Amino acid sequence: MKKHDKANLLPALLIVAAVVVLVVLGSLYAFQEETETIQGQADVTEYRVSSKVPGRILEYRVREGDKVHRGDTLALLEAPDIAAKYRQAQAAEAAAAAQDRKALKGARQEQITAAYEMWQKAKAGVEIAEKSYQRVKRLFDQGVTTAQKLDEVSANRDAAVATERAARAQYDMARNGAEREDKEAAAALVRRAQGAVSEVASYLDETVLTASADGEVTEIFPQVGELVGTGAPIMNVAVMTDMWVSFNVREDHLTRFGMHKTLKATVPALGGKTIHLKVFHMKDLGSFAAWKATKTTGQFDMRTFEVKAAPTEPIEGFRPGMSVLLAE
Repeated sequence: MKKHDKANLLPALLIVAAVVVLVVLGSLYAFQEETETIQGQADVTEYRVSSKVPGRILEYRVREGDKVHRGDTLALLEAPDIAAKYRQAQAAEAAAAAQDRKALKGARQEQITAAYEMWQKAKAGVEIAEKSYQRVKRLFDQGVTTAQKLDEVSANRDAAVATERAARAQYDMARNGAEREDKEAAAALVRRAQGAVSEVASYLDETVLTASADGEVTEIFPQVGELVGTGAPIMNVAVMTDMWVSFNVREDHLTRFGMHKTLKATVPALGGKTIHLKVFHMKDLGSFAAWKATKTTGQFDMRTFEVKAAPTEPIEGFRPGMSVLLAE
């Protein structure tokens, strides 16, 4: 072979050797086991603010993002039905007290007349309560209103009937004269009326919604003027002092975790800041979160565990929803 032919083959051989080296290096890199990043998310304890009574949102005293303290007023509800029942209960209490005084002093003609008027008033109350019950019963049968509303008007009707009976008894007692048993009955009616006032007052207090713990308002649901039902959530308040990080960990990585173990992690949203977490909860998520094996040999189905870890010290700027990466 000639010298110039050998010279021409040399570049080709170098190129082939370089390609072989690149293929070998690429294969090694492709089949190299990658280090899996375990990522979690910051979470926080939240409580929902709701009312025991239905009503209309009258006013909000806070906005989303505001910090609140326990006992702070958050919102006001407008509940005219509760206010009306409160006035009725107060009137019934006053009437019962008057009847009690009459029983103690003995009835005069003026008292007999007053007892009669109270009885007539109570009878009118029964008629109104019965009409209200029938109206709500029709709405309930049509599926327009709730069973709770039907129960409320039913109880109101029953209370009106009981009040009418008590007023009639007081009128009869005024005409016949009060005996010891009558006086005791009058005193019992006073106590009953006082209990009714206290009960309705407790419902009226529910129209003023307050914070049950320090926190931050994260969400407000209904708008001012909207109707809300019993127990309907009105806003969420996050207890920012009770934060943790949740990880969903495949069981072959659980060796990096352990109850009460301290972990090192970084928070990308805080510029990669390093934080320390202490594990306080580990729980199997169930078969729905199992990792299915893709090979018939050498692999097995692996379950997923929920691991929760709390910061060992307060972290400035740490917010719910931030990603947290477990350090190597």
